[in-house]
Amino acid sequence: MQPMVLTDPNARLVIGHRGNRAHAPENTLPSLLEAVKLGVDAVEFDLRVSRDGVLVVMHDATVERTTDGVGPVAERSVAELRQLDAGARFTPDAGRTFPWRGRGVAVPTFDEVIESLPRDLPCIVELKTPAATELAKHAIRRHDIAHRVVVAGFDPRTTRPLRGLGLALGACTADVANLVLPALARRRIGPQPFQALCIPPRWRGIPVPIAALARALRGSGTAIHVWTINDPDAALRLWRVGAQGIISDDPGPMLAARGPWFG
Repeated sequence: MQPMVLTDPNARLVIGHRGNRAHAPENTLPSLLEAVKLGVDAVEFDLRVSRDGVLVVMHDATVERTTDGVGPVAERSVAELRQLDAGARFTPDAGRTFPWRGRGVAVPTFDEVIESLPRDLPCIVELKTPAATELAKHAIRRHDIAHRVVVAGFDPRTTRPLRGLGLALGACTADVANLVLPALARRRIGPQPFQALCIPPRWRGIPVPIAALARALRGSGTAIHVWTINDPDAALRLWRVGAQGIISDDPGPMLAARGPWFG
């Protein structure tokens, strides 16, 4: 089996953050498929669990920011979630227009997303709740997509139960924190029980030492994907210091910037 693109140390990837989020409702099929049409190398999306135990693609614990509904995701059945307008709140111009409202955009399930995306497209799947862990494990096996998925999550309870099962995993917040001091001390960091860091340039106002982490992790088998980068110049700087992936709300300009330098 060839190495997974998402963990390739030589890759310089553009990853659609919740799809093409700057131009379509996040974590929906239109957004993800727009990102695919642009030519992204991978997509990132989030998983939660409905009241009746179905994996659904939603970032927040509640539905009001991105749909016309209110209340927790976990208190609605998948059928109830499907009735919501997942395009209702999307606005590209600070609330002047809502171009996706009333167009039938639904909250998708994990199965629907995997069945709609190209069969070879890599995905970063972020588990937003430990309730999604076991369901995601079985769904990834059922779809036979372990070779193209990184399973990530900030909460260690989401990903640590999956260690040793042949899945590529993202580091949780505590895992990343444990790497910072060795990286700043210019120590080499060896193989880890995770295969990717999905990290921001700043965490709670504190700069994350991405260049130092990239240097320390070189040769360890752990890739670095940085979110959320919407400035092409910032993306180029991060690729140059060793980041493998740029996770962007607006992947089109990132792809255009990468072309002359890394294409």
